[in-house]
Amino acid sequence: MRELTGPELIAMHEAAGAAAPLLLLDVREAWEFALGAIHLAGTQTLHMPMNEVPARLAELNPAQPVVCICHHGMRSAQVVAFLSHHGFDAAYNLAGGTDAWSEQVDPNLPRY
Repeated sequence: MRELTGPELIAMHEAAGAAAPLLLLDVREAWEFALGAIHLAGTQTLHMPMNEVPARLAELNPAQPVVCICHHGMRSAQVVAFLSHHGFDAAYNLAGGTDAWSEQVDPNLPRY
């Protein structure tokens, strides 16, 4: 499975630019998403709780790079495995999830 740290995600985003915009797929529950989410200029953030991913798979483009995000990186790792099994060759897990992002990149993102 492919994993990215917060700084690696920023570097990937900056290198890709508008030519290959990333999709940030936040698979946390609604109450977690309401606390705060990761946003990067020029990317789309889509909230899709983990248990909804199989039913909503058609909403995702397998050709678009997808970075899956959860609180600590465990649920998102499972979603990456599921997406990879369904032909998403550019699916990545944000290592450490929003918790690590808050420590490494944006201390304004609430920790819980």
